[in-house]
Amino acid sequence: MATMATTKTGMTAQPNTGGQPRREKRAVHGLLLLDKPAGGSSNKALQKAKWLLKAKKAGHTGSLDPLATGMLPLCFGEATKLSQYFLNADKGYETTLQLGVITDSADADGEVIENRPVPELTAAAFEKFCTALRGPIKQIPPMVSALKVDGKRLYKLAREGITVERKARDVIVHELEVTAFDPVQGTASLRVVCSKGTYIRSIVTDIGSAIGCGAHVTQLRRTHVSPFEGAAMVSLDELEQHENPASLLLPLDTGLEHMPAAKLSVAGLAAFRNGQAGEGEWLKLGANGDELVRIYDHSDQFIGLGTANGANLWGPKRVLQL
Repeated sequence: MATMATTKTGMTAQPNTGGQPRREKRAVHGLLLLDKPAGGSSNKALQKAKWLLKAKKAGHTGSLDPLATGMLPLCFGEATKLSQYFLNADKGYETTLQLGVITDSADADGEVIENRPVPELTAAAFEKFCTALRGPIKQIPPMVSALKVDGKRLYKLAREGITVERKARDVIVHELEVTAFDPVQGTASLRVVCSKGTYIRSIVTDIGSAIGCGAHVTQLRRTHVSPFEGAAMVSLDELEQHENPASLLLPLDTGLEHMPAAKLSVAGLAAFRNGQAGEGEWLKLGANGDELVRIYDHSDQFIGLGTANGANLWGPKRVLQL
């Protein structure tokens, strides 16, 4: 797992991974719902997409394990200023697990540390072991994770053979559906919708522990990050083969449609961009207090986020420089 630093906005700061010839970079703005391939880090996938787009600035809103595939929202240019508003999003996954085999990483990328016999189970019996993991639960993060303990990443400690105590965290498993179960092979498939910070590997580990035979993740795919349920994803191959890959980027206000919106006058736009409250009119809905509002200029271009500051004034919170 690659080392990652976090910026003040919550975006992952991306190091230069090398390996790609230098290209002239340009200002590229927008959101890309990347279909991350298996076998590489999220940072590696980001760097490849950034190189293909010749983008100056990019980041992602939350990493996937190297084993995992699926939705990885990437922010380019001014979209990085908006990334923090996706960090608390619910996520959906499809995963398969193997009972009776325990690995040091709780997934198939790790080393097998123990094999245990799997008891005879019916689908109904297996389903009962999943019941306790639905709803608000306490979850202990896996040792092989990017969380920090005393300033050091857990996965780095794990590489050194060090295991430390991890505090249980409050997470919510909104949905946990058993979509397949094979008692002969000791395998199962799950569909999970959960809150930010939930580890699918820990869910699988807890199921294996409850049964008494252990378990690990064999496949993992993130199907969506809210609010992008059902949205089309773009693979690195599609990005590479497209004549104009920048045309695959989504608009900067994608995923923010739930926020109320306002439109500024010409004078209001100048004030807003100078860090002052800008005057304008409501486009739709209404905001209360500090609720964020999408701000558009007089030509309907999205220019940032603000908060209601009087009847027809909006104070800037995030100002996009386009």
